[in-house]
Amino acid sequence: MIAAGIATPDLTNGEIVRRLLLLAWRYRWACISLLALQAVLLVTAILTVQLGGISIDLIRYHQGLIPHPPALPWGLTIPDHLTPRGQVIMIAAVMIGVAVARCVMNVIYAWSSSHIVNRRIVVDLRRQVYDKLQRLSWRFFDQHSASTIINRVTGDVQSTRSFIDGVLVQVAILLVSIACYLVLMLQIHVGLTIACLATTPALWWLSRRFSRKIRPLYERNRELYDRLIQRVSEATEGVAVIKAFGRQTEQIARFGKANRRVEQQQHSIFWRVSLFSPLLQLLTHVNLVVLLIYGGYLVARQQLALGAGLVVFAGLLQQFSSQVSNLSGLANSIQQSLAGARRVFEVLDAEEEVVAPARPAPIPRICGHLRWDHVSFGYRYDNLVLHDISLDLSAGRCLAVTGPVGAGKSTLLSLVPRFYDPRSGRVLLDGCDLRQFDPRELRQHIGTVFQESFLFSNTIAANIAFGHPEASRERVRRAAELAQAAEFIERLPEGYDTVLGEFGLTLSGGQRQRLALARALLLDPPILLLDDPTAAVDPETEHEVLSALRSAMAGRTTVITATRWSVLRRADAIAVMDRGRIVQYGTPAQLLALPGMLREVAQVQSCTSLELVAA
Repeated sequence: MIAAGIATPDLTNGEIVRRLLLLAWRYRWACISLLALQAVLLVTAILTVQLGGISIDLIRYHQGLIPHPPALPWGLTIPDHLTPRGQVIMIAAVMIGVAVARCVMNVIYAWSSSHIVNRRIVVDLRRQVYDKLQRLSWRFFDQHSASTIINRVTGDVQSTRSFIDGVLVQVAILLVSIACYLVLMLQIHVGLTIACLATTPALWWLSRRFSRKIRPLYERNRELYDRLIQRVSEATEGVAVIKAFGRQTEQIARFGKANRRVEQQQHSIFWRVSLFSPLLQLLTHVNLVVLLIYGGYLVARQQLALGAGLVVFAGLLQQFSSQVSNLSGLANSIQQSLAGARRVFEVLDAEEEVVAPARPAPIPRICGHLRWDHVSFGYRYDNLVLHDISLDLSAGRCLAVTGPVGAGKSTLLSLVPRFYDPRSGRVLLDGCDLRQFDPRELRQHIGTVFQESFLFSNTIAANIAFGHPEASRERVRRAAELAQAAEFIERLPEGYDTVLGEFGLTLSGGQRQRLALARALLLDPPILLLDDPTAAVDPETEHEVLSALRSAMAGRTTVITATRWSVLRRADAIAVMDRGRIVQYGTPAQLLALPGMLREVAQVQSCTSLELVAA
């Protein structure tokens, strides 16, 4: 399957089941312990049924209705010294003891299943998915919404784990139970067993058909749930915009519509399950009718005992029918786990496009000489964003990249820290192809400040030291001073220990940008990448950010994307891009002397600045 430009294998149900079995194999001893507990529960269930039949025949024996006392299981005998009442009381006491033991075993099984599945399997699988997400390239996140990714880490992992306890263990229990009940019923009477189980093939056929019909419904349900999470995520992150434009009613309606779609889809699934389960129960009740007619006839002809024969057979048939009835829930669990597992495996199988070579080259002391050598790149395989880009930036110099929206400025920047690799051509650092380096190690030498300054819900000090958590408080202060953020930080009530709210929204745009710059400078990187750092700030804030940038860029190789002349004129060279190509290149003075977009931008913005000053 090719989704949004990322190739992932189109997994068949057989392949998914095979991989789920491999997943279960990692926890085989835990699964075996669950099966052992279920085996004990199975024995107690059979013993309870047999004791009930024996007690009936024992009473009939003492009433003189049958010539011989019933035989106990496993060759045991009833003590002769006990009175008839004492014998019945003894069997009743044993039945109560078995029931208590069964209750205790059920509690132990429930606790063990919860511990194994929720505390081990879910935790491990969620860690694997999250670990893979951290290693995937930016292309994956470009093409998958945050809500979809969150749902795969949470809901789909839960659905996948249900294969262990809801399918694998239950199938094993089902097969063992049915085999045991079948053998015991055949021992009682072969003809009665065949007559009562005549509907079993129909039950199996219906279960397979139901399973195939319901699978696409679960896949659709996961998609609708993704959209529901997306509505919540967007409404939470965009609450200021929603309130500013008074669109709460419309947003509530949009969420309600998405919520109803999920509810209707789930209703469709539950409706089918609700119809299927009674249908199975109807067929199993047909077995009971056959038992009463044929079994009653055998008892009347004295070819079958009432207690140890008909009553025990009825109990075994009821247990057998109960296990077969579980096929509806089992088919439901199978499709639910397959739908979730397919989406989880799509993440685990996603291609890691930007990877470290088998033997990464060591990164020596970096001078900072960057060169784009005939670089072409596209986010999709059928569409290029950059076309044959060649640029050379000497160490310690500043290159500004400008152009209209969609020209490829940010894309050109993103190739330097290997967020993406070129489709063709090379990006060289001090003469070495960047693909020779481990991307994680490479990024430790590059400071990146994005247009949108993302801050974590943590202290200011922790945000600045994010790239180097072991950094001393003194290093954090020096980075803040270099980014000209120290003054406003120290004015805060708790200074560097001030805990920021979500995304740092309690700070101004300029303050967030300076914290992001301090975070980049803490690593003392020889290369600094700045993606339009003044695009979303007002003129006063722009002056603050530019002052910080002036000191931060000193002595570093800097690449900055910008559309404002106040930023562009500070660069040593400017590359003007349009539709993924370099259309002009030179110093600010050279490009001002030539007709083109840069001169027009400089003239318009300079006139605007003069008008604002005059006003």
